[in-house]
Amino acid sequence: MSANSFTICAATEERITYNHMVVDKLMDRDVDRVFRALADRTRRDIFERVLVTGLSVSTLADDYDMSFAAVQKHVGVLERASLVTKQRQGREQIVHGNIPTLQRASALLDAYEQIWIQRDQQIAEILGEEGSSK
Repeated sequence: MSANSFTICAATEERITYNHMVVDKLMDRDVDRVFRALADRTRRDIFERVLVTGLSVSTLADDYDMSFAAVQKHVGVLERASLVTKQRQGREQIVHGNIPTLQRASALLDAYEQIWIQRDQQIAEILGEEGSSK
């Protein structure tokens, strides 16, 4: 087994190996930050809005029933997760969505989905073999 992979399922004789290259070297701590950031409804809303067009932090703050500082903290969480970037434009900071990070997280979920599809197929094959031997 290479240094870039780990075993997802060790319970069967046949091991399913997941290659980290699928997520473009998105490390465990980075994955944790992404999903922790997206676990909050306000941050998901902010992220969705800045994927469409860049918005200033003050424009974002106008649309939430919370302080400017609270919105700024939400943006900071998204920024540490690499889901958004900020660009200074005069006195404003414009927040833009970072699609490649979202794509890497999506690739990780797709890889997990494929593992479950394979498991489902294996179970169906086992059940089919047991049913046909009776």
